[in-house]
Amino acid sequence: MILPEGRSLEQSEELLRGAIDIHVHAGPHIFSSPRRIDPFQAATQARDAGMRAIVFMDVFEMSNGTAWLVNRVVPDFRTFGGLILNTVYGGMNPRAVKTALAYGDGAKFISFGAHSTYFQASKEGRLVDGQFVPLSDLFPRFGEEELTRAVRIPVDGPPTPELSEILESIAASPGVYLNTGHVSNEEAMRLIDLAADYGIRQVLVASAVTKNMTLEAQRAAAAKGAYLEHTLAAFTHTTPIPKTHYYVEREYAAIDEGMDEASRAGVRGVAEQIQAIGAEHCIIASDFGVYTLPPPVEGFREFIACLLDLGVSPDEIRTMVARNPARLLGLDEE
Repeated sequence: MILPEGRSLEQSEELLRGAIDIHVHAGPHIFSSPRRIDPFQAATQARDAGMRAIVFMDVFEMSNGTAWLVNRVVPDFRTFGGLILNTVYGGMNPRAVKTALAYGDGAKFISFGAHSTYFQASKEGRLVDGQFVPLSDLFPRFGEEELTRAVRIPVDGPPTPELSEILESIAASPGVYLNTGHVSNEEAMRLIDLAADYGIRQVLVASAVTKNMTLEAQRAAAAKGAYLEHTLAAFTHTTPIPKTHYYVEREYAAIDEGMDEASRAGVRGVAEQIQAIGAEHCIIASDFGVYTLPPPVEGFREFIACLLDLGVSPDEIRTMVARNPARLLGLDEE
C-alpha cells in the first residue's frame, strides 16, 4: 500500500477535536496493577485536547459514580460511566443493574462482564516453561471461586430469569446501551438478538469479542444494528506482560485474554476489518489507563495516526470517533 498523502501529527490532533473515547480506564485500581492517570486528569487532558467526552470503564465499581464526581469538578466537559457485571458484583446480578441505572447521573452502559465472563476467565493464564496454561489449571481454587460465578449467556433456549430481568431494566432505560462484555462470539450474537427481542436500542460488541470475530460474523453483527468496537490496547507492547488485571491475589497475574491467534495481525488487521465492514458500523477507542502505556488521549491519537497510515480516511475516522459514539450515547451530533 502507498501511504496516503496529508498525514501529520497536526491532522491526528485535529481528529481528536469533538471526539469521544468510549473506553477509558482511569484509576483507582488495585495496588498490584497501577494506573497511569486518575479520572480528573483523564477528563482534563481530553478536554484540553478538544475532545467532546469520555466514558469511564471500571472493572471494580459503577463508573457512573466516578463520572458524577468528575462532571462537578472539571468544567466544560462531559464524562459518562456504567456497570461491568464482574464477580465483584456477583456476576449476573439484576440488583446491581437496577442500582447502577439510578446511581449518580445513571449508568450509560451495562456490560456483561470483562474478566468475569466464563469465556475470558477460563482462558486467562500465563506461560509456564514456554507453554500457555490457564489459571484454572494452575490454581484449582480459581476455578472453584471464579469460574463458578462467572457470567455465561445461554446461546440456546430462553434467557435465565436473572438475564431477562437485566435486559428488561436496560430496555426500560432508552439512553443506556448494552455492551456485550468479553463473552464468546456465540454469546455476543445471542445478546444482539436478545437486545432486539427486548427492545434495547443500542448494542456495542466489545473489542475483546470483535478481535476474535471473522469478517462474516462482524458483518452479521453489523447487519443486526450493533456497533463493533476496536481498541488499541490489545495490540500494544504491554499486552503479553502478565498483570493482576482484576484479582487481588498476586499469583493470579495473567496474560489478558489468553494467547489468541486472531490478534496477531495487529492494527493492520483492524484497518482491514474497518474497510471491509464499513466505518459506519465501527467505533474506535483507546482502552488505555494501565501505567505501562501513555495517557488515554495520546493512545487515542496514536490509534488515529496508525489508521491514517493504513489508509483509513479522515472522514471514516471522524465517523468512528465522533459520529458513532455520539449516537451510541444518545448525544446530538455536532
